[in-house]
Amino acid sequence: MLRVGLTGGLGSGKSTAARLFAQYGAYILEADAIGREMMQPDEAVYAAIVEHFGPAVLREDRQLDRAALARIAFTEGRVEELNAIVHPAVIARQAELAQEIFASDPRAIVVVESALIFETRHTEVKDGESAPWRSRFDCIILVAAAEEVKIERYLQRMAAGAPLTPERRAELTADARSRLSQQIPDARKAELCDFVLVNDGSIAELEEQVDELWPVLQFASVNT
Repeated sequence: MLRVGLTGGLGSGKSTAARLFAQYGAYILEADAIGREMMQPDEAVYAAIVEHFGPAVLREDRQLDRAALARIAFTEGRVEELNAIVHPAVIARQAELAQEIFASDPRAIVVVESALIFETRHTEVKDGESAPWRSRFDCIILVAAAEEVKIERYLQRMAAGAPLTPERRAELTADARSRLSQQIPDARKAELCDFVLVNDGSIAELEEQVDELWPVLQFASVNT
């Protein structure tokens, strides 16, 4: 068994890397997807968010208004309040799902895709562990890219194929820079990670790096 953390900043391409690892047989646990499930009505996390932030974060259909919630979190500087509600529940669910996988496949490689492995302050600390993410993973992979590349990818994702006006491009660029400013720079993350995938170029170049790394992870999964 091997517990792998896969991280990278906004627009780094970590989701693309996760898909490539999945093609080799890795089990992927996407932190954002787990979080979205927990933000559905009747879930405890949903109730806690509404209680804390108020009805302004709800749409008419009682679903969370994720855009409004993001504005409150990032624009008003309340992101840590949101993280304190969401992160512990998501991390606990990740551990639960990983154990279920390992119970049925002892040699499984479980990859947790998460942008905020290092940034979160809401991980349970055991035995005085100063770096709690080390108790969650056997190794950590960083997907790194230049900031301008990340921003351009974010713009393309938000545009969803539609042309961007200069005003909208400027707005999204400012949003991307704000989000990136709240994340640890790649250079610092690289010092903490076991492996780094550089994703400034084509998907083919990223594929080559994943192809080289996969046998290393397989060996570790048998010997961990």
